[in-house]
Amino acid sequence: MDNLLTMGALLILGLVAGFGLATVWKKGAAERKLKEAEDMAVKRIEQAEKEAETIKKETDLEAKDRILQAKAEMEQELKERRKELTQAERRIYQKEENLERKSNNLEKREQEFVSRDKEYQKKESILAEKISQADEVVIKQRAALERISGLSSEEARKEFLSLVEEESRLEAARLAKRIEDEAVESAKKKSKEIVSLAIQRYASDYVADVTVSAVSLPSDEMKGRIIGREGRNIRALEAATGVDVIIDDTPESVVLSAFDPVRRQVARIALEKLISDGRIHPARIEEVVEKTANEIEAVIKEEGEKTVFDLGLHAIHPELVKLIGRLKYRTSYAQNVLQHSREVAYFAGIMAAELGVNVKVAKRAGLLHDIGKAVDHELEGTHMSIGEDLAKKYGEKAIVLNAILSHHGDVEPNSVESALVAVADALSAARPGARRESLENYMKRLEKLEEMAKSCEGVENCYAIQAGREVRVMVKPENNSDEACFLMSKDLAKRIESEMTYPGQIKVTVIRESRFVEYAK
Repeated sequence: MDNLLTMGALLILGLVAGFGLATVWKKGAAERKLKEAEDMAVKRIEQAEKEAETIKKETDLEAKDRILQAKAEMEQELKERRKELTQAERRIYQKEENLERKSNNLEKREQEFVSRDKEYQKKESILAEKISQADEVVIKQRAALERISGLSSEEARKEFLSLVEEESRLEAARLAKRIEDEAVESAKKKSKEIVSLAIQRYASDYVADVTVSAVSLPSDEMKGRIIGREGRNIRALEAATGVDVIIDDTPESVVLSAFDPVRRQVARIALEKLISDGRIHPARIEEVVEKTANEIEAVIKEEGEKTVFDLGLHAIHPELVKLIGRLKYRTSYAQNVLQHSREVAYFAGIMAAELGVNVKVAKRAGLLHDIGKAVDHELEGTHMSIGEDLAKKYGEKAIVLNAILSHHGDVEPNSVESALVAVADALSAARPGARRESLENYMKRLEKLEEMAKSCEGVENCYAIQAGREVRVMVKPENNSDEACFLMSKDLAKRIESEMTYPGQIKVTVIRESRFVEYAK
């Protein structure tokens, strides 16, 4: 029992001792952890202080950089301000100098004006004194003149006016005589123009080309058959066709003469048919002529419709279409009028398209501009006025009427299309080769242009270009200066104006050129 108690006591003592040891050990561990936590806290505090110090230094540096940058910007701005102020001061100083200079000039001018005013006042007083003296002298002279002439001033004035009136009448008579002479001269000139126009319209070449057709015969025996017994065949042919049949000594040929080209064409074809057929008598002549006339009318209508269709036109009156077809048998200086009208329509349409105006109207006016020539042998007046009347009769617009009237410059064009028709007419009719006479004149004009240019002193070579509308003259540079070339162009242009006749204008170009050539080896 005692042993059990002793063992129990020992066990209790062991437990107490173990608990104490455990408590001591836990206390030491806690102290160690606390110490480690304190050490770690100290280290973190030190690290935080170091980081704070680093951040502070960086902040200080950044603040110093910003301060320096702001200071530099401020200094730069101050420099610019100082520069602007310096420039402003300089400008102000210059303006002050200018103002001072102007002020000095104004003072000088004021002084000059004052001195001039004084001089003018002196001169004015002297002039007033002289005027008064002159008035006294005039009064004395007038009195002396009245005394010498025995006339008063009123009577002298009347006599002077009568002399002036008589001289004025003489002068008016001279002026009236001069105006009358000019009117007579102008009337003569105008009448010459009208006569020359009539002569040109019925010139020999024109008549030969337009009013006469020759028909070839297989033999001279056919002339007798055409004449017939007692001339009945030739009379029947002339009555049926309305043309003159001329049978002369020309071998194997008969001439048909008429101003109406359609009638002449009908007579020519009918006579050729009669000759080929061999049956020539009045009844057969009338039958063939009627048949041929119907064929020609059909050809005329077809040709007119074809022309209108080719040009892309429409709503043209059928009678105008027939007149357009009649132009196929009308010529002007060997140029077919229908072909000429087609060319004018094409040219006018092309130029109208380039200028952006009405192409259809330009083509229409170009086609109809010579429509009066289809019947100008039947009616009196110019082909322009006849054409205008026909176009107005068949409902054409005013712009087309004006183009017909103005294409030769007799009337001012009132539209761009009218001006284009006039230009196109000149292009088609005046181009080299279009008309028989114009080709010869063209060649002569070119030759004469070059001859006149070569006759100038110091000319090396010359060329007439652009259909005779420009002449280029190359001169020797060593023999002519620039001033001499200028005078040469003026003199040559004046010579051309005075010695030549030409359409439009001729450009004279004098070229002086020096060339220096060397080779690098």
